[in-house]
Order: sequence, then structure tokens, then C-alpha cells
Amino acid sequence: MSPKIERPLPPYLQILQSIRAQITDGVLEEGSAVPSERQISSEWGVSRATATKVLAALRSEGLVESIQGVGTVVSAQPSAGGSAQARFTAMRRTGRIYGTGEYAKIVSAELVSADERVAAALGLEAGVEVIERQRVTYKDDEPVSASRSWFDGSLAASAPKLLETERIPEGTPGYIQTATGRRYVTGRDQVTARAATAEDAARLGVAEGSPVRAGRNWLYDGEGSVIEYGESVSHPGRWASYDYDVTSD
Repeated sequence: MSPKIERPLPPYLQILQSIRAQITDGVLEEGSAVPSERQISSEWGVSRATATKVLAALRSEGLVESIQGVGTVVSAQPSAGGSAQARFTAMRRTGRIYGTGEYAKIVSAELVSADERVAAALGLEAGVEVIERQRVTYKDDEPVSASRSWFDGSLAASAPKLLETERIPEGTPGYIQTATGRRYVTGRDQVTARAATAEDAARLGVAEGSPVRAGRNWLYDGEGSVIEYGESVSHPGRWASYDYDVTSD
């Protein structure tokens, strides 16, 4: 295969990605002023037309809004809610899982008998003991998502904090790596829409049967074995954004 020249991203996309990351990571909080066209043009050394294009793209994504007499400010950012991909992306960028005004409560942590669904996801036999951790995530003290994670029950001996309802300061992945040597390497998320169950309604404060966004995820070690399987549910209307490269021959 012939070698190809790797070209850098256009200036417009570099600036867009920089400001977008500051917003999604909470560096620029809701209501904070976003650099003006003049500031972008001066600081980045680009034309006003390029700066205008950047702000237009941020508005189209719902990340910023223009307020007469004030300028362009960060819009209210609803939590993506529960996504493993979102949690790990935030951790890599900021060192924090949760954004501004967000926090989680572990509502239960116990050994349970694995049903067929959970057992299959973890690669275990149905009926064996697994660790189940349930949490509710809040934004400004309002519940935005509820989730459950399951682990092989054998981890109870080597990683006993998984059975405690106190939050693990270093995060579950860091704790498991320290306790067992197993490291999270890859993950897979799936998302769908469905009606809220009675349990969803109680956790999220919504009406039973109302639409919610549901997800499930698998987190694997370097050998392809599942360390953690999770399921989550969150309020509708919360966008999950993914950046990716598209190449062609």
C-alpha cells in the first residue's frame, strides 16, 4: 500500500473542537461568555469568516446561544446520562467523570444471582453470584440517569469495595486495576429508546410509560474478557455526541 500524507485538520475544525471540548468538559460553564468572532480571529490568527463559521457550528449543536446585549454564551447542557463512553471520555480529558453540578449516589451494592441476560453478558453461567452496583446520577440535585453495573462475583474477595455503597475515589476501573491487575482496555455501548418502567419512574421522577433513553455497555480487558457489564436509563432529549474519522480510498 502506498504511503499517504496525513493532513492536519482545517483551522475551523481545530478551533471548533477546542471550544466544544471546553464546554463539554465544564471548563466553560453554563452562561459563560464564549470567545467572540473578534477574539477568535485575533487569538487563533484566522479570518473573521472562519470565526463566524465556528460560532455558527456551536449554535447548530446547541452548545451556545446568542443573547442580545450580552453576546454568545454557553447554553444549558443536559447530561448525556449514563453512557460509559461519555464517562471515559470525560475522565481522559479532565480527570473527572462528572461535569459541573453533577454527582452520583450508589444506592446499593450487593451479591445477587445472575439472570440469563447478565450472565450471558459477563460470560458466566446463569445463577452464579455476581456483584451488582446501582447508582443514580444527579445534575443540580435533579436525577438525570440511573444505572446498574455487574461484575463477576469472584471479585468480591480481591476487590471488596465493590460491595460498599461509598463511592470509590479512584473510580471503579482504577480500583479494579489496583486490586486485581486487570485493566479496562475497550468498551462497547448500545443505545435505544423505550417506555419507562415503574423502577425508572421512581428513580428519575418521570411518569411510568413515558419515553426514556436506555443504554447498555460492555467493558473489556486486554484479553477480550468482560470486566463490567452495565445498563442505564436517562431522560429523553439528551444528545450523545461522537467524533470520528471518515476515510476513503
